[in-house]
Amino acid sequence: MNTYFSNHILTVLIILISFATSKSQTVNQDMGWFMFVNNTKFSDKWGMALDVQVRSEAEWRGVRNLLFRPAITYFTGKNTNLSLGYLYTIMYLGDDAVKESLTENRIFQQFVANHKLSSVFVSHRFRLEQRFIETEDDNIFAQRFRYFFRLIQPLRKEQDGFTGGPFIAFQNEAFLNVQNKERMNNRLFDQNRIYGAFGYRLSPKLDVEMGYLNQYAKSVNISTMNDIVQLAVYTRF
Repeated sequence: MNTYFSNHILTVLIILISFATSKSQTVNQDMGWFMFVNNTKFSDKWGMALDVQVRSEAEWRGVRNLLFRPAITYFTGKNTNLSLGYLYTIMYLGDDAVKESLTENRIFQQFVANHKLSSVFVSHRFRLEQRFIETEDDNIFAQRFRYFFRLIQPLRKEQDGFTGGPFIAFQNEAFLNVQNKERMNNRLFDQNRIYGAFGYRLSPKLDVEMGYLNQYAKSVNISTMNDIVQLAVYTRF
């Protein structure tokens, strides 16, 4: 993926963020997320991915969300791949809710492209989700598109790629409702997540990082601004 294309994607993303953060009633929350991500390659063409997350309640009061997201990956080239995956997530509700918890099932398709800009490692992910959402009243089907990019800058010079040492990471992900948005928030824009972190590559197979993530989400009447401390572990086999 060339620099021209990357720059245009970033420009569109900045416009979306500016549009999304227009004046509205906003609720602010503090919370913590833990994320474990594994990518395993079985052969030159096939592999699998697994993403497990635990997210806290506001003000770190217990667990609110659990996510389990496996996928099968097909490598279309040295730096590109396609995946087909499934997500199961459960959201625990408060004592005043009609139900103790709500679940969501998703099927998703994604394309990932990786490249370098000078010494920076860049990853782009395009994901389409089919969402089967349980609510307190009924069930909803909706589709959502997500664009994610991630930058990793090693802090130690090496001769042959990035095999170990400290790094800084920056990423952003924009979410767009593409089907049944009138049942979601009645808008094209759903949410945006921007994140910066400091990490350490312990080996070519293991990264650990901690950083700050800002999640801005739109609902029908209000917006939510979540300030999140995130701990992430990445493994590769």
